Amino acid sequence: MSEMTAVPKAIAGPSSYLDDRIGAGTFLKRNMRKIFPDHWSFLLGEIALYSFIILLLSGTFLTFFFKPSMMHVIYDGPYDPLKGVVMSEAYASALEISFEVRGGLLMRQIHHWAALLFVAGMMVHMLRVFFTGAYRKPRELNWLIGVLLLTLALAEGLTGYSLPDDLLSGAGLRITEGVAISLPLVGTYITFFLFGGEYPGEDVIARFYSLHILLIPGILLALISAHMVLMWVQKHTQMPGKGRNNHNVVGAPFYPAFMLKAGAYFMFTFAVVAGLATFAQINPIWAFGPYTPADISAGSQPDFYMGFLEGSLRLMPPWEINLFGTSEFGTLPLSVIIPALVPMGIVMTGLALYPFMERWVTGDNREHHIADRPRNNPHRTSIGMAAITFYGVLWLLGANDEISAFFQISLNWTTYIGRVLVLVGPVIAYIITYRICLGLQRSDAAVIGHGVESGVIKRLPHGEFIEVHTPAAEDIEAHLRGKEAIPQVDVDADTEGIPPRGMRGPLGKLRGRMSKAYGGEKIPLDDGHGHGHGEEHAEIGPGGDDRSLTH
Repeated sequence: MSEMTAVPKAIAGPSSYLDDRIGAGTFLKRNMRKIFPDHWSFLLGEIALYSFIILLLSGTFLTFFFKPSMMHVIYDGPYDPLKGVVMSEAYASALEISFEVRGGLLMRQIHHWAALLFVAGMMVHMLRVFFTGAYRKPRELNWLIGVLLLTLALAEGLTGYSLPDDLLSGAGLRITEGVAISLPLVGTYITFFLFGGEYPGEDVIARFYSLHILLIPGILLALISAHMVLMWVQKHTQMPGKGRNNHNVVGAPFYPAFMLKAGAYFMFTFAVVAGLATFAQINPIWAFGPYTPADISAGSQPDFYMGFLEGSLRLMPPWEINLFGTSEFGTLPLSVIIPALVPMGIVMTGLALYPFMERWVTGDNREHHIADRPRNNPHRTSIGMAAITFYGVLWLLGANDEISAFFQISLNWTTYIGRVLVLVGPVIAYIITYRICLGLQRSDAAVIGHGVESGVIKRLPHGEFIEVHTPAAEDIEAHLRGKEAIPQVDVDADTEGIPPRGMRGPLGKLRGRMSKAYGGEKIPLDDGHGHGHGEEHAEIGPGGDDRSLTH
């Protein structure tokens, strides 16, 4: 850990002031000098944080002008194509924000782009945490908070997407109603609660508005605060490298280095969102018109984070179960229940349980503050890529009508191919990723065993050309040697042939087989088949005269 011989004046002054009054000087000095590791991947989570701040600020502006009412009004605003059209007060106020409020359209688009970036930032951040194993002890609780944050972000996006009450968002609202009412026993009650009666009701916009600006943001703010506090207390993970271990953090202090970097990164994030809002139009609600249950638009697509739900609904065969004849009470519409609950259930439940499942399989109860390189845990990386492929196929097939129309392919064939890919694709992704990880491990072992290419070609007395290799740089070698073998549970029997406790039943035997497959060292670093540092490595066959050549 970095040694600080003197406290900067900018910290010492406020610390002394606070210490004289509330006794918090030591606390402030300690935390302002907290060390943060310097690696680009650790900034991915900040994209989501800064997008959330932009969402709060832009959303506050929009609340001053938006009217969450489904009361019918006749439009008489400046947009001529809709003059005299009957619409809800919510849609009319969204048009007013877009065309009459100074800066309103820019704020609407900033809010929408920030929402997309918020969800995308959370996704890439969770992928970074997953693939590097940063969810392991003692960070399991923070991982669960992250999974809950992502789930709530999807709900926040759904409620906000529906507020303008235009035809596009109304199509999504209709799907939401269909999913809710399909739930056994409770579906009707949930639907009537949300919509205030038969669909579309008169209350759904007002109720979604309360959820969108009060309840869900409040929970998100609390969870993000808890997430940040836990991260601060538990110490940040860091990538393997020279001088880094589980007992220190190598990097720059929070003040001034990280604070300046974070401030600049916030401005970059805001600049990207503002640039998109200025030059890339999104959600032009005036082009869709007001929502009426009798109308639907062709080619309507949800925002990207709900694309997987759209795809799962389109791919699912029309299955249903009638328990008591054809009565409404006994009908289970599997064509809606399964795609609505199963894909998201698999992904979110798998994410939540994975840290505990991995610890059970490996028996690893140690604290981990050094992140893994994804290649060094090939099974975990392969599982992650399989899940991404599963999600990606569903997301892509959410636009099967657009794909069919653009490429002139039968809509039925795109659906059939999607049904196969959603099952076969993750398996293929797993196999390919696993082989790539092993290949990258062999490449690392070759660097340790042979060194790195020097670019110097040498000819041996018998005519063979070889390339001289040199030892890897010290920091590169330390980065590669940060690799650790994946732990395995003890399955060896004692001298009397009795397996260890917990390994004797069917579950124990299954755990032992899974641990043997998942854990262990796949490609040892000393398996580079080399002859030591500084040795020569054949690159070109015999020929030419006896002299050294240089690239």
